[in-house]
Amino acid sequence: MNMTKALIKRELMSYFATPVAYVFIVIFLILMGTFTFYLGGFYERGQADLSGFFNYHPWLYLFLVPAISMRLWAEERKSGSIELLMTLPITPWQCVLGKYLAAWAFTVLALVLTFPIWITVNYLGDPDNGAILAAYFGSALMAGGFLAIGSCLSAVTRNQVIAFVITIVVCFGFLLAGFPLVLDMFSGWAPQAVVDGIASLSFLSHFASIKKGVIDFRDLVYFSLLIGAFLYANTIVLTWKKAD
Repeated sequence: MNMTKALIKRELMSYFATPVAYVFIVIFLILMGTFTFYLGGFYERGQADLSGFFNYHPWLYLFLVPAISMRLWAEERKSGSIELLMTLPITPWQCVLGKYLAAWAFTVLALVLTFPIWITVNYLGDPDNGAILAAYFGSALMAGGFLAIGSCLSAVTRNQVIAFVITIVVCFGFLLAGFPLVLDMFSGWAPQAVVDGIASLSFLSHFASIKKGVIDFRDLVYFSLLIGAFLYANTIVLTWKKAD
């Protein structure tokens, strides 16, 4: 556990050792403000809530989170530092968990820094702060799901650009899983249980219920299983690469 904590600290420090972290946070905050107050029609709707703010989170994560996850293992493999990392008295699972939690903490930090938007809504009206807090929690869980997918795919290749593109494609598939356009492709020939199973894989459907202020146990299980499955696959890939 101490080695995992040390790895988390090392990874977090590496983010802020270069301007990349600051650039990412600034871009994230600018885009969040722009989407909320301009493209989201905050003033036109005349409602004191952050529904427009949270509606854009999945689509921002689709591009920004892979930009974080692509370097987790691809950079280690390209530089050769993964061999040194694997010689340390730490298991592959601890390596995966440490790097993942550091990336997740960095992403959550960027999310927390959007609090001025929350303050602005409270200044202008009387929003349901419980629902907003639940939506923040759901957004953090969704970001964790994106990161778990990206971390696993980053371990597959040495090329960060390839890891970035593949992660976007896979995450986009998880976003579209609940759309009628996708479900109609299966409803004509697949059993209803299969169609329902595909629909249940959608990030959007699970996030939609949480951002309304309803934290359903099934949504928590979904994100937990998704994150756990991809981190486990990440560990298998690393173990395979190590043996190779």
